[in-house]
Amino acid sequence: MFLAIDVGNTNTVLGLFDGTRLRQHWRLPTNANRTADEYGFLMHELVGDQFGPALGGVGVSSVVPAMTAIVDELCRAYLKQTPLFVGPGVKTGMPILYDDPRQLGTDRIVNAVAAFERTKRATVVVDFGTATKFEYITDRGEYLGGAIAPGLGIAGDALFARAARLYRVELARPKHVVGRNTVTAIQSGLVYGYAAMVDGLVRRIQKEHGVQTHVIATGGFAALVVEASETIDEVDEFLTLDGIRLVYERNHPAERP
Repeated sequence: MFLAIDVGNTNTVLGLFDGTRLRQHWRLPTNANRTADEYGFLMHELVGDQFGPALGGVGVSSVVPAMTAIVDELCRAYLKQTPLFVGPGVKTGMPILYDDPRQLGTDRIVNAVAAFERTKRATVVVDFGTATKFEYITDRGEYLGGAIAPGLGIAGDALFARAARLYRVELARPKHVVGRNTVTAIQSGLVYGYAAMVDGLVRRIQKEHGVQTHVIATGGFAALVVEASETIDEVDEFLTLDGIRLVYERNHPAERP
């Protein structure tokens, strides 16, 4: 058994793998004010004894530096495992052509690794999380770079915070682009607006590099946007977890299933 931990700005997702199969997953709020003991208690309540002695390794991708020590202590004290943190010095099996790879979030790296492992061709990953992130992987399996925009949730919160007469609405896809009331107008601007942004950026990436890419969407808001997008080919909610598993295996080749 292998445990992948994806520490995001909003949520922390845990995925338990049996070989290459994701057996189960859990989602916790990311809170750097919680102690390792509190997270240990929460995990025990959620997971019970499912990890047990069969757990053979833990891999972590974290974009929240304040969580690093907490997750490390959690793994050592409660899981009896020394975790592999994706970061500088860790083998990814993918050339990183970013100007300064140290500035690159580990979630972006593992998403790229998982995506190219699946497609083996030029690929764009769109991660609909706290931020909306685009990653471009060449047909040679090189991570070239990408784009970052505010996430859907952030955009909705900003609209509510800065416009006196607007209010928070449920993030849902309306039936029509032209909203005939304030709720559906906001929903249309967010959902169809973000779908248009995705399609526009994907097409610009393809034009800039003279390629047709496969496009994989992931992240919490992916399912909301995919039906309105013309360029997204598939959605994988757990792409990040699979990327963590792959990076762990590349650093522990003797433990590959």
